[in-house]
Amino acid sequence: MVTKTGSAESVRTASVPGRSVGKLLVVDDDPEVRGMLSRLLEVEGYKVTEAMTGAEAIGSLSNGQPDLVILDVMLTTEDGFDVLAAIRRTSDVPVILVTAKGLEADRVLGLKLGADDYVVKPFSPAELAARVGTVLRRSGASRTSGVSTGTLEFGDLVIDTLAREIRVSDQLVETTAKEFALLAFLAGSPRQVFTREQLLAQVWDSSSEWQDAGTVTEHIRRIRRKIEADPDSPRRVRTVRGVG
Repeated sequence: MVTKTGSAESVRTASVPGRSVGKLLVVDDDPEVRGMLSRLLEVEGYKVTEAMTGAEAIGSLSNGQPDLVILDVMLTTEDGFDVLAAIRRTSDVPVILVTAKGLEADRVLGLKLGADDYVVKPFSPAELAARVGTVLRRSGASRTSGVSTGTLEFGDLVIDTLAREIRVSDQLVETTAKEFALLAFLAGSPRQVFTREQLLAQVWDSSSEWQDAGTVTEHIRRIRRKIEADPDSPRRVRTVRGVG
């Protein structure tokens, strides 16, 4: 609960009439895989930009942020986790990791670095399309509605849900899209207690197989490090033992 104390390799533009067009960035160093993903997503009505390296991907972000990034973890010249960390230093764009690594440790690492979802190869076209749609809906909801709109103030903590900015003592706090959505949801219902399962249902796609109560715990820990003077003795985001 929250308390009131205190450059891309190529661009494809095909789309399907009647569907909304979202802008996606596919990052993969294998041209066949990159092309396959692009064709799949174009059929779903998206505009797709491709990048073969992390450097190209970050360059693309600076030239106009896409709505979502699909990032391969096992790039030849770079570690996809390092690329994700670099993206998170400057952007809260939703990121779906795609990889052959299906170990829990890899999924947890992706989560800690700010990934919004994780797809393990091999996957079906329908699964990827569904996950892209779900992440975009979640991201769009947190940008436009969430649980409230406008500015929420808790002492020197200010949450601007329209500008998607968090400030503490007038200093801008960098957060991932999911961290922002979680804090905004909690702030919209001050002094109300939510279970981790309720937060998964409200802020995440709780059907994603790699998300569990630990997902919420990790995000709360990261939020506290960013907005609390003493994260070990939090005043703003508190845990009610045995409840949530």
